[in-house]
Amino acid sequence: MAISGTGNLHRALSGYRCSRSAMVWSLVGLLLLLQLYSLASRRNVVRGDIQLHVSRHPLVRELEQVEEENIQVPPPKKKKSPHAAKRRRKRSANLIDEFLDENSQIRHVFFPDMKSAVDPVKGVENGSHHYYPGKIWLDTEGNPIQAHGGGMLYDERSNTYYWYGEYKDGPTYRAHKRGAARVDVIGVGCYSSKDLWTWKNQGIVLAAEQTNETHDLHKSNVLERPKVVFNEKTGKYVMWMHIDDANYTKACVGIAISDYPTGPFEYLRSQRPHGFDSRDMTIFKDDDGVVYLIYSSQDNSELHIGPLTDDYLDVQPDMRRILIGQHREAPALFKYQGTYYMVTSGCTGWAPNEALAHAAESIMGPWETMGNPCIGGNKMFRLATFFAQSTFVVPLPGIPGSYIFMADRWNPAELRNSRYVWLPLIVGGPPDRPLEYNFGFPPWPRVSIYWHKKWRLPSSWKVSK
Repeated sequence: MAISGTGNLHRALSGYRCSRSAMVWSLVGLLLLLQLYSLASRRNVVRGDIQLHVSRHPLVRELEQVEEENIQVPPPKKKKSPHAAKRRRKRSANLIDEFLDENSQIRHVFFPDMKSAVDPVKGVENGSHHYYPGKIWLDTEGNPIQAHGGGMLYDERSNTYYWYGEYKDGPTYRAHKRGAARVDVIGVGCYSSKDLWTWKNQGIVLAAEQTNETHDLHKSNVLERPKVVFNEKTGKYVMWMHIDDANYTKACVGIAISDYPTGPFEYLRSQRPHGFDSRDMTIFKDDDGVVYLIYSSQDNSELHIGPLTDDYLDVQPDMRRILIGQHREAPALFKYQGTYYMVTSGCTGWAPNEALAHAAESIMGPWETMGNPCIGGNKMFRLATFFAQSTFVVPLPGIPGSYIFMADRWNPAELRNSRYVWLPLIVGGPPDRPLEYNFGFPPWPRVSIYWHKKWRLPSSWKVSK
């Protein structure tokens, strides 16, 4: 009886283990089915969103008809310029080498001359309003726009867009033999527009310090990537920017304020946010009025993000480290249907590199990388972000999921002659790349930046009033 009872017990335990194992695998299977159903449902929502998007705005379909490029690398020449020589390897030259070579036979492809400049006065007369990425862009006075590394502010009080950026209309030089190409600080330029195409020069709204060598804004230092937001509570326009010395060892943010979008801005101070080094940076104003600072830190190996104080003049203690170890810079944030998106650049100095798009349900993270958003041109165009670097993303009210991607095509041989690459950015459609660390595809729609030699906004689009 004892032996028989033990056998019954073993059989009972064995059956229990089998049933428990079956139950566990059933639960796993159910979770997988739910995950697949959720992903399928989300992708259907994404498809529906882009279909609705296209049906409401037929021009979006036109913007998605990307252009291809067939640029051939010319035969090698005996002497290369210093910028291209630094990249010399035991391999054949590619388009990035040609881009960096100011003596390249195809230089005009990347930097068209003044004869093809975009003149808004003539454009208005002809009714064109077309963007030409990479061409010289003139203001209403006929001068090349100087607003590099810039950002956009839409001022609801005047129904006007203000474009702020680095005013680089000075000679390019190197502070020392191994130093980066630079232009002495002149200040922050400001341009105003009602249509995002015709820009009036409002002058330098934050000027460099000419004599006091200890001042952050002394001309020998670095002022980059200025961004401006309006604080409804204080009635002040607040500017944040990257402040550095010529060797990029100061690594701070700077803050300035003004009563008017056109300045003059009063410089307040510089600081290392949260006690960390800060280089490429931006600020993002959320729907609830909270402004966030996003900056490259830890020698550009990661990004940090955190909210500002209510007056927008300092950071709050709360901070998150994101994209750790990924070496990303030039962040440009935007939001669509409750999801936060960001486009970043790699860290290769003035040389172009591959952009990546990221997304998050909470602005404080975690952030997931979605892949390269660039579409069109050719493979090298896409891997080089159309030979440009992200700086800002401008929402287009009235056209859901549509934005302008603002980027700079840097010219290290002559920084004042750097160009602007503005292209349509559209959120919609199923993603084409699985997430790196989570199961399956992301729940968010794809971010797409479309290459065009020439494009325009919908003729029916107007600034909100």
